[in-house]
Amino acid sequence: MNKAFIHPTALVSENAKIGAGVKIGAYSCIGEDVSLADHVEIGAHVVIEAQTSVGEGTKIFPFVAIGSAPQFVGHKKETSKITIGKQTQIREHVTIHFGTEKEGTSVGDNCTIMVASHIAHDCHVGNGVWMANNATLGGHVVVEDNVIIGGLSGIHQNVRLGRGSIIGGLSGVEGDVIPYGSVMGNRARLCGLNLVGLRRRGADRERIHALRSAYRLLFADEGTLNERIQDAIGIFKENEVVMEIVNFLKKSSDRSSRPLCLPR
Repeated sequence: MNKAFIHPTALVSENAKIGAGVKIGAYSCIGEDVSLADHVEIGAHVVIEAQTSVGEGTKIFPFVAIGSAPQFVGHKKETSKITIGKQTQIREHVTIHFGTEKEGTSVGDNCTIMVASHIAHDCHVGNGVWMANNATLGGHVVVEDNVIIGGLSGIHQNVRLGRGSIIGGLSGVEGDVIPYGSVMGNRARLCGLNLVGLRRRGADRERIHALRSAYRLLFADEGTLNERIQDAIGIFKENEVVMEIVNFLKKSSDRSSRPLCLPR
């Protein structure tokens, strides 16, 4: 079994759980409730606190801070867990805060969190997510699998980003984004579908054609959204991708916390 390498200047609690082959760089600080799985790499000047677990093979670059208290006025000083998945890269100056609820804050497997991005308290980030430089998540944001968030974008608290959606750089997102949606702009608006992402994940022409038809139906001017949802169910009930969007819309319409991100 490979032994862990801990730089002599690093401060690692004797109660921290350190897996095989872990590397911890100079001047990094690892708290007593931290668990690092096998082959995790921690760069120099990294601080990891709170009840944080980091999955196998994840690499954390210099000057990252994980496990600080949330920026929330009502926080009562209790701590909760942070869970980071396997084979994820967390680049320089990223900050991730622990949650105010039992579920805590989580980041999935195979994510890339780029320079100076921020993941606030109680956020849940899925697998295969990319956050470009300076992307910011407010509290209680849910980011589903394979979402791309462009640089300098801000996601309002309590927003959901559906699976496979893409957020253009410099966007401010105030409402839920449908799966495979493409949004951009200051006070971002839905501007189509992430067709490139769909093709990269193996969607064939027939599926994409059906999805475009469903998109035009769901966001047409005629009728109410609930009426258009029922029409889409009648036409596309056998199409899993379309029904994923329909179910997302139905769930969002039942939530009072955030509106939907809609076309202009």
